[in-house]
Amino acid sequence: MAQVQGLRKRYLKAFFKGFFVAVPVTVTFLDRVACVARVEGASMQPSLNPGGRQASDVVLLNHWSIRNYDVQRGDIVSLV
Repeated sequence: MAQVQGLRKRYLKAFFKGFFVAVPVTVTFLDRVACVARVEGASMQPSLNPGGRQASDVVLLNHWSIRNYDVQRGDIVSLV
């Protein structure tokens, strides 16, 4: 029984250690580098959601290019 409690304690310690490292790294990545967004509706047709489909498209928003002012003609820019 003591071994099981020791194993649980080590497992929980490793879990929380990984959790407290993974969460800030993930939040920083999503804020600074890139994130995934869903495009719904007809506002971006025919580039996105072609053919009037009711399904939504999933896009990768590149925050890195915007921070470096690397926007070129033909790029789609998302504003919040």
